Amino acid sequence: MAIGRVAERPPLQHKQVRRENMKIAFIGLGNMGGGMAANLAKVGHDVRAFDLSDDALGKAKSAGCQTFGSAREAAEGVEAVVSMLPNGAIVRDVYESDIIGQAPQEAILIDCSTIDVATAKAVSEKAAEQGYAMVDAPVSGGIAAAEGGTLTFMVGGTEKAFNDAEPVLRDMGKAVIHAGDAGAGQTAKICNNMLLAISMIGTAEAMKMAEKLGLDPQKFYEISSQSSGYCWSLNDYTPMPGVGKESPADRDYQGGFATALMLKDLRLAMAAAEEADAATPLGARAASLYEDFNGAGNGGLDFSAIIKTYR
Repeated sequence: MAIGRVAERPPLQHKQVRRENMKIAFIGLGNMGGGMAANLAKVGHDVRAFDLSDDALGKAKSAGCQTFGSAREAAEGVEAVVSMLPNGAIVRDVYESDIIGQAPQEAILIDCSTIDVATAKAVSEKAAEQGYAMVDAPVSGGIAAAEGGTLTFMVGGTEKAFNDAEPVLRDMGKAVIHAGDAGAGQTAKICNNMLLAISMIGTAEAMKMAEKLGLDPQKFYEISSQSSGYCWSLNDYTPMPGVGKESPADRDYQGGFATALMLKDLRLAMAAAEEADAATPLGARAASLYEDFNGAGNGGLDFSAIIKTYR
């Protein structure tokens, strides 16, 4: 699949060309969505927020968003709808029941949830049948990037839909990448996170093996991070506390990207692999290891805590 152009956050001196004061509905204000909605409000958009949680609505209101009692109300008269929801079933229900036919037909629909490829395609097709442009735009970067406005968006949809969504996404991220047609964003996300899970497990194994063989972990980091072992899991997200750059490992694996969320993405990847008849032996093993780790009560820990399994 060819990767299209990358829209980097524009330099400060070019901010005047960005569309300001867009009326944007934001549906889903959890750990990721709350920070994303706040960033849209921060740069001057009229954000109309909805979530089932009163606490999340209160935080959104404090961040400058208007709050509404339903997704349907929030979507009235908007120019864009952004959603960040837990799973494909909820995404389908929200769009088919509350957004499509309720939001103006000219509004760009942007789903940033991580869901299965089939549902992403189906919802986009339903939107297109009703005259809407829609993209699937899952994210990479985690809670810190959502709050800091430095997310990477992997976008699936038509060229026109991508162009309509790009200004909104750019105000929440550092990179906006057109991956291809509807569903391509979800494909990129689950394949990327499968690779990340495999990489983190390999990093954890190597670091613990080096330690058991008597090599100081910091020395291993200094050597491997500047040689062929270089990878993001080691260099930027070191799973061992007190080694390398600061990471969730230095905060007792709190914050970051939860094990339960990594497992969700791995399950999506395995389902997609089966449907596509793609061989993923390492992905399957990573999914099995995270199933066990999550099942042992570690779902709330950062996914790098998998290193705890290597005694």
